[in-house]
Formats: sequence, C-alpha cells, structure tokens
Amino acid sequence: MDADKKMCGLDPDSQYVELAVEVFTLLADATRVRIILALRANEELSVNHLADIVDKSPAAVSQHLAKLRMARILSTRQQGQRVFYRLENEHASQLVSDAIFQAEHAVAGGQVPAHHHEGR
Repeated sequence: MDADKKMCGLDPDSQYVELAVEVFTLLADATRVRIILALRANEELSVNHLADIVDKSPAAVSQHLAKLRMARILSTRQQGQRVFYRLENEHASQLVSDAIFQAEHAVAGGQVPAHHHEGR
C-alpha cells in the first residue's frame, strides 16, 4: 500500500476498524449507554445529577465517566468544585441511538417500531 494514499475510514482494511471495536466495547455497558442518553437530552450534567438519572452511586458513575472521558467520548468543564460532563461530539450519541433503534426492531415482532413514526 502506498503510504501517501489516503484511505477511507469506512474501508474494511481501514486503520480505524480496531479503534471502532474499542468504542463498541466501551459502549457495551448499560450504565454508559444510560449516561450517553442522559447527556444527549441535556447539554451538560454534573456527576451527582447523572448518578440520579442512571440510579447509580456518584462513585460508580465517576468511574464510568472517567473511561468515557479517556476515550474522548466526553469532555468536561469545571465550575468551582463541580465538574460538568458533555458529549464531545454527536457520534457516540448517534451510535447509542442507532443501537436503541435496532433493539426496537428486534422486539417489534414485524411491526413498525416507534422511531419510524412521524414526530419521534
């Protein structure tokens, strides 16, 4: 392969395939999916607010947030002693949304899932 040749990230032999698998592995956790869904609906939230939303302890949520932050899925803003978390970009949110929509198809039993109806 020519080193100067630019490769599309969507090619099967793309250098990003292994990193994409790491993203899927990281998102294969219900608490992390719930965190992303909560942040999708809100611009930014504190650890305590996220803990309330996902019904987990702030310590447990903090550990999940640290992993998502290390993967650059989340970013932070500090205000005094409080840290607020937000999605780094729209892609993790879209991945989670698409996974939820796929799950709706899996249980729809041949019916059209709710996300296909107008005004979802």
